[in-house]
Amino acid sequence: MTVRPLVLGAGQRADSVDPDTASAYAQFVDSCLTDSQAKQMWRDLMKTVQYFWRHPLAEQVREEGRVEGREEGREACRRMVFLLLQSRRIPVSGTARARIEDCTDLGQLEAWAERAVHAADADELFTDE
Repeated sequence: MTVRPLVLGAGQRADSVDPDTASAYAQFVDSCLTDSQAKQMWRDLMKTVQYFWRHPLAEQVREEGRVEGREEGREACRRMVFLLLQSRRIPVSGTARARIEDCTDLGQLEAWAERAVHAADADELFTDE
Protein backbone atom coordinates (compact mmCIF):
# COMPACT_ATOMS: atom_id res chain seq x y z
CA MET A 1 0.00 0.00 0.00
CA THR A 2 1.25 3.47 -0.82
CA VAL A 3 0.29 6.47 1.28
CA ARG A 4 0.33 9.78 -0.55
CA PRO A 5 -0.28 13.26 0.84
CA LEU A 6 -3.87 14.41 0.80
CA VAL A 7 -4.27 17.44 -1.44
CA LEU A 8 -6.80 19.79 0.08
CA GLY A 9 -6.52 22.75 -2.22
CA ALA A 10 -4.14 24.49 -4.58
CA GLY A 11 -0.69 23.72 -3.20
CA GLN A 12 -2.03 22.73 0.23
CA ARG A 13 -1.21 19.27 1.60
CA ALA A 14 -2.54 17.63 4.75
CA ASP A 15 0.81 18.07 6.49
CA SER A 16 0.55 21.84 6.05
CA VAL A 17 -2.86 22.05 7.74
CA ASP A 18 -3.05 23.28 11.33
CA PRO A 19 -3.41 20.50 13.94
CA ASP A 20 -7.03 21.30 14.86
CA THR A 21 -8.17 21.16 11.23
CA ALA A 22 -6.16 17.99 10.65
CA SER A 23 -7.79 16.42 13.69
CA ALA A 24 -11.21 17.35 12.36
CA TYR A 25 -10.35 15.69 9.03
CA ALA A 26 -9.15 12.58 10.87
CA GLN A 27 -12.37 12.36 12.86
CA PHE A 28 -14.47 12.95 9.75
CA VAL A 29 -12.73 10.18 7.82
CA ASP A 30 -13.04 7.82 10.80
CA SER A 31 -16.78 8.52 11.11
CA CYS A 32 -17.33 7.85 7.38
CA LEU A 33 -15.64 4.44 7.32
CA THR A 34 -18.26 1.72 7.64
CA ASP A 35 -16.06 -1.28 6.88
CA SER A 36 -14.56 -2.42 10.20
CA GLN A 37 -11.30 -3.56 8.58
CA ALA A 38 -10.86 -0.24 6.79
CA LYS A 39 -11.67 1.66 10.00
CA GLN A 40 -9.07 -0.36 11.91
CA MET A 41 -6.46 0.27 9.20
CA TRP A 42 -7.26 4.01 9.37
CA ARG A 43 -6.95 4.05 13.17
CA ASP A 44 -3.67 2.13 13.01
CA LEU A 45 -2.37 4.66 10.51
CA MET A 46 -3.54 7.58 12.64
CA LYS A 47 -1.71 6.19 15.69
CA THR A 48 1.52 7.31 14.09
CA VAL A 49 0.34 10.89 13.53
CA GLN A 50 1.05 13.24 16.45
CA TYR A 51 -1.93 15.58 16.10
CA PHE A 52 -4.36 12.69 16.23
CA TRP A 53 -3.57 11.99 19.88
CA ARG A 54 -4.85 15.40 20.94
CA HIS A 55 -8.24 14.76 19.40
CA PRO A 56 -11.37 13.43 21.20
CA LEU A 57 -11.48 10.54 18.72
CA ALA A 58 -8.06 9.44 19.92
CA GLU A 59 -9.30 9.42 23.51
CA GLN A 60 -12.29 7.36 22.38
CA VAL A 61 -10.00 4.83 20.69
CA ARG A 62 -7.77 4.65 23.79
CA GLU A 63 -10.79 4.22 26.08
CA GLU A 64 -12.11 1.42 23.87
CA GLY A 65 -8.73 -0.28 24.26
CA ARG A 66 -8.78 0.19 28.04
CA VAL A 67 -12.32 -1.24 28.27
CA GLU A 68 -11.32 -4.25 26.18
CA GLY A 69 -8.19 -4.75 28.27
CA ARG A 70 -10.10 -4.63 31.55
CA GLU A 71 -12.64 -7.15 30.25
CA GLU A 72 -9.83 -9.44 29.08
CA GLY A 73 -8.33 -9.22 32.57
CA ARG A 74 -11.63 -10.12 34.22
CA GLU A 75 -12.14 -13.00 31.78
CA ALA A 76 -8.64 -14.33 32.51
CA CYS A 77 -9.37 -14.20 36.22
CA ARG A 78 -12.68 -16.05 35.75
CA ARG A 79 -10.83 -18.76 33.81
CA MET A 80 -8.26 -18.97 36.61
CA VAL A 81 -10.98 -19.56 39.22
CA PHE A 82 -12.49 -22.34 37.10
CA LEU A 83 -9.07 -23.89 36.34
CA LEU A 84 -8.10 -23.93 40.01
CA LEU A 85 -11.36 -25.63 40.96
CA GLN A 86 -11.09 -28.06 38.05
CA SER A 87 -7.47 -28.97 38.84
CA ARG A 88 -8.52 -29.72 42.40
CA ARG A 89 -11.47 -31.79 41.07
CA ILE A 90 -14.01 -29.57 42.80
CA PRO A 91 -17.41 -29.61 41.09
CA VAL A 92 -18.96 -26.22 40.30
CA SER A 93 -22.73 -25.90 40.61
CA GLY A 94 -24.71 -23.96 38.05
CA THR A 95 -25.35 -21.25 40.64
CA ALA A 96 -21.64 -20.88 41.46
CA ARG A 97 -20.71 -20.93 37.78
CA ALA A 98 -23.24 -18.20 36.99
CA ARG A 99 -22.04 -16.08 39.91
CA ILE A 100 -18.42 -16.30 38.76
CA GLU A 101 -19.31 -15.65 35.10
CA ASP A 102 -21.52 -12.66 35.99
CA CYS A 103 -18.97 -10.99 38.27
CA THR A 104 -17.45 -7.79 36.84
CA ASP A 105 -15.38 -6.83 39.92
CA LEU A 106 -11.74 -7.79 39.29
CA GLY A 107 -10.89 -7.57 43.00
CA GLN A 108 -13.69 -10.00 43.83
CA LEU A 109 -12.60 -12.41 41.12
CA GLU A 110 -9.02 -12.29 42.46
CA ALA A 111 -10.28 -13.01 45.99
CA TRP A 112 -12.22 -16.00 44.69
CA ALA A 113 -9.12 -17.26 42.85
CA GLU A 114 -7.13 -17.08 46.10
CA ARG A 115 -9.90 -18.93 47.98
CA ALA A 116 -10.09 -21.57 45.23
CA VAL A 117 -6.58 -22.70 46.15
CA HIS A 118 -7.76 -24.00 49.55
CA ALA A 119 -11.56 -24.33 49.23
CA ALA A 120 -13.15 -27.69 49.98
CA ASP A 121 -16.07 -26.88 47.65
CA ALA A 122 -17.06 -24.13 45.25
CA ASP A 123 -19.48 -22.54 47.72
CA GLU A 124 -16.54 -21.72 50.02
CA LEU A 125 -15.50 -19.07 47.51
CA PHE A 126 -18.46 -17.01 48.63
CA THR A 127 -18.36 -17.54 52.43
CA ASP A 128 -17.23 -14.04 53.45
CA GLU A 129 -19.97 -12.26 51.49
